[in-house]
Amino acid sequence: MGALLTRWRTVVWVLPAVLLLVVFVYYPIADNLRLSLFSWNAFSPEPRFVGLDNYAEAFGDPVFWRALLNNVAYAVVSLVCQAGVSLVLAALLEELVGRRLRGLLRTLYFIPAATSITVAGVLFSFLYNPRYGLVNAALHAVGLGHLARAWLGEEGSAIWSVIAMSQWQGIGYTAVLFVVAIQRIPREFFEAARVDGAGPVRTFFSVTLPMVREMTTLVVILTISGAFLVFNEVMVMTSGGPDNSSQVLGTWLYHQAFFEDDMGYAAAVATVVFVVTFAIAALQLALSRRRREDA
Repeated sequence: MGALLTRWRTVVWVLPAVLLLVVFVYYPIADNLRLSLFSWNAFSPEPRFVGLDNYAEAFGDPVFWRALLNNVAYAVVSLVCQAGVSLVLAALLEELVGRRLRGLLRTLYFIPAATSITVAGVLFSFLYNPRYGLVNAALHAVGLGHLARAWLGEEGSAIWSVIAMSQWQGIGYTAVLFVVAIQRIPREFFEAARVDGAGPVRTFFSVTLPMVREMTTLVVILTISGAFLVFNEVMVMTSGGPDNSSQVLGTWLYHQAFFEDDMGYAAAVATVVFVVTFAIAALQLALSRRRREDA
């Protein structure tokens, strides 16, 4: 009787969280999948079932593929900067910087992460301005004026300029996550490495890198998911232009839904985003679980 009562108490405590997940997460995902099979807009008397036509339209749309490639580029650069550079930066902060200066630097690196994406986007739009922006002025000042350009106004540089802003904002946050992970490593491991004659580089690869594996997995999942869900910074800085060169899946979805009023197509793009992010997260978790079992 006591075990049954305990089980029912557990169900009562867990049920509100399960209901919230069902109502605000799983039901919208399922309903979006259903809507992606229909052709409809704000003025349709009722949705018309079209099966997989919306997906066929998306896969045949060159702008969709360009947006997807921009998301992939976003993910690759973010992985290098936020899972690579951030880890190195965190290790340097913990191992080579004095205690007092360490706290100050952590605060300075974290400030961009605390800045609103909208504010950061507007700020960098001014920095990239071709006439009075600081980026072009700095290039002219160091004799590299031939590299100056309209960073957000040219197809070849628009998306990369947005990605650069995003890395400026994200590196500090992931560096703090890695700092926390490094601080949890027992000091005895570092002392043993020093006794064995290991230098800073060898200690990093032999001790720090293996011991922050769990945090690295989390950062990789967050980084890749964030790269495929990116929206605000692109919308604020370029709105997908010029000539759709900086479109990502999120902004293309928004454009199709609220400018073209093609809700079925937009729902299909949203489903693609969900499938991609879910598959990447599931694969990363499976690989992480296998590494733990092998260890």
